[in-house]
Amino acid sequence: MNKYIYELTLKVRDYECDLQGIVNNANYQHYLEHTRHEFLVSIGVSFAGLHEQGVDPVVARINISFKTPLKSGDEFISKLYLKKEGIKYVFYQDIFRKSDSKVVVKASVETVCLVNGRLTQSELFDRVFTPYLSE
Repeated sequence: MNKYIYELTLKVRDYECDLQGIVNNANYQHYLEHTRHEFLVSIGVSFAGLHEQGVDPVVARINISFKTPLKSGDEFISKLYLKKEGIKYVFYQDIFRKSDSKVVVKASVETVCLVNGRLTQSELFDRVFTPYLSE
C-alpha cells in the first residue's frame, strides 16, 4: 500500500483539452509539477527561495503511465509520496478522478539537486524531507 504524504485537488480547464475532448498528455506534467511545488509550500519551502539560495532541484527523469483520460470540468486528486535513492529524491505521484476514484496517471519523477550549479547531495532537502520519506 502506498503511503501518500500529500494530496491536492484540482479541476480540468477547457483549454487543457485536445480535439478529442480529453486532457492533452503534456498537461499531466503540469499537474504533477504543481503538486510537487505545493507540497514544498506545505512544508515551508519556497521554490523561488531555494533558487535565491543557490539550490536548484531539477527533474532528471520522469515516467508516466496514462490509465484513464480526464475531460473538461473533471475534478481530480493528485497524490504523492517520496523516497530517497542515492542522491536522488523520487516522487511517486498518482492522479485519481474524483468522481469515481479511477486511476488517471501513475508517475515517478526522479529529481536531483544542483547547489551553486554543481550536482550534489542537498543537506537542506535531507533535513526537510526526512520526516516524509517512505520505506
